[in-house]
Amino acid sequence: MSLPNENFVSLEEFYQMRESTDRILEYIDGTVFMSPSPSTQHQRISGRLHAKLFNFLEEKDCEVFHAPFDIELKNNKIDGTKIVIPDLSVICNQSGLMENKFVGVPTLIIEILSPSNQAHDLVFKLNLYMQYGVQEYWIVNPMLNTVQIYSLNDEAQYQQTDVLRGQGIARSGVLKGFEINVEELFKS
Repeated sequence: MSLPNENFVSLEEFYQMRESTDRILEYIDGTVFMSPSPSTQHQRISGRLHAKLFNFLEEKDCEVFHAPFDIELKNNKIDGTKIVIPDLSVICNQSGLMENKFVGVPTLIIEILSPSNQAHDLVFKLNLYMQYGVQEYWIVNPMLNTVQIYSLNDEAQYQQTDVLRGQGIARSGVLKGFEINVEELFKS
């Protein structure tokens, strides 16, 4: 994750920047963040999670989207414009789906860490998703072969509900019945 640009960028300027690059850019209240290109291992993990979620959600009211797909976080209690591109987003309230983005709050977000974006996903995005009310947030770390699962508690704060290291079954609390074998997730 590159350092944020210190100059305020308008939403219009942000969209112009996106037209002139293949990089993944996110927008948080006038600051632009650039995500690293995904590694081979990142792509494998993302593909496995997407396939499992896609198959699990068939015939259900939710749908999974993988990066690059814009999520414009929207909560009537919070000002500003925040456009993020999670690795995977599960959307159950489909009224916010537009032609090129989703406006609202996904039910579940999964981020896969890269060496250069760890702090951004572990601290900044965790707090951002919690503030907006994302019910469940998974952080997948291919460097340590860990899966951390956070769920909103009754006080609308994230509580870590599970940490799996290299083995075990990761289970969603909001998508009842969804699970994935952690060892298989991280295989080369």
